[in-house]
Amino acid sequence: MKVVDVITEVFHYKSRVVRDADGHGHPGPERDAAQTLLRIVTDEGIEGCCFGGPVDAIQRIARSALIGEALLPRAHLKRLNVWQRLRIGVLSDKALCAVDLALWDLAGHALNQPIHRLLGAYRDKVRAYASTMCGDELPGGLDTPEAYADFAEQCKERGYTAFKLHGWMPPIAWAPDARRDVAACRAVRQRVGDGMALMLDPFHYYSREEALYIGRELEKLDFAWMEEPMDEHSTASYVWLTEQLALPVCGPETAEGKLQTRAEWIVQKASDISRGGVWDVGGITPLMKIAHLCEAFGVSLEIHGNGVGNLHALCAMPIPGAYYERGLLHPFLDYDQPPPWLHEAVDPMDSEGWVHVSPRPGLGMNINFDYIRSHTQ
Repeated sequence: MKVVDVITEVFHYKSRVVRDADGHGHPGPERDAAQTLLRIVTDEGIEGCCFGGPVDAIQRIARSALIGEALLPRAHLKRLNVWQRLRIGVLSDKALCAVDLALWDLAGHALNQPIHRLLGAYRDKVRAYASTMCGDELPGGLDTPEAYADFAEQCKERGYTAFKLHGWMPPIAWAPDARRDVAACRAVRQRVGDGMALMLDPFHYYSREEALYIGRELEKLDFAWMEEPMDEHSTASYVWLTEQLALPVCGPETAEGKLQTRAEWIVQKASDISRGGVWDVGGITPLMKIAHLCEAFGVSLEIHGNGVGNLHALCAMPIPGAYYERGLLHPFLDYDQPPPWLHEAVDPMDSEGWVHVSPRPGLGMNINFDYIRSHTQ
């Protein structure tokens, strides 16, 4: 079985999520948006699909590495990693991830197995935490500490057993504000009680002093962890912070370097919980290497972000990740409504807070190809 074509299709849909100047998502007026479908086609008619990823990089670089290659072994993935060294401006980890996910989807369809079973099938469901959008200034949205508490209560009623706040961040004029972040965390804990696990993902460029202040306050509130509150390039700052806190520090999240960066953080004790997601490190293949690294060191790995690739990886991991990050959520948006290019959500959650992975082959996506064809450029 060989790859004979790599196709990227751009189609349009209506979205109610807008991006601020710093790239954070918020609810907004309905607008036209675009999505990408990557299809890797073989000479036997079997295809692998993935949504997302930069079209130009896939067409200009990845295509030349894939066409004519055998499905297994995937030596071309190693080649793309080598090529990335001098082409990082074009060949990003997100481009590598799209290719990797589509190849895993292809393998699953070829073998008639879901990906998590190909990887070991440790479980078929995982608890989710409600992961909020960043704070905003929308009345009734996430504009006050009390608004976060209201939303946490709604999420608890929906079935979530854990809740993560993303704090207020620029370009809001007065953000960041460490004390306001803590006030929101305190309001949520008071509202939901002791039985719900809570986490904070704050502004990522706080000073050491501000990060330490937040961490010590979260210790009093019995939070499960705090994610990267400082510039991740300053590993020494994280070594310093973890030495000061009993609260687990989770990271790195977006720092370059894939497996090797996580290994350095573990060895240097820069975080208590490691972090990575398919779109951060280049796909399921490198993410599972990180999972095995963490298993060897007895370190938990919490997966960054939602999506079907992360869910399959979580269900194959023999160590915690304890949670699937379901979101980003906001009181004004209905996350349970699947996007129009899918017949059903890739991460359905039951009333007890469990997200179930699909038993269908590959990534298990139930794709609405009719919608895509009718909305393609």
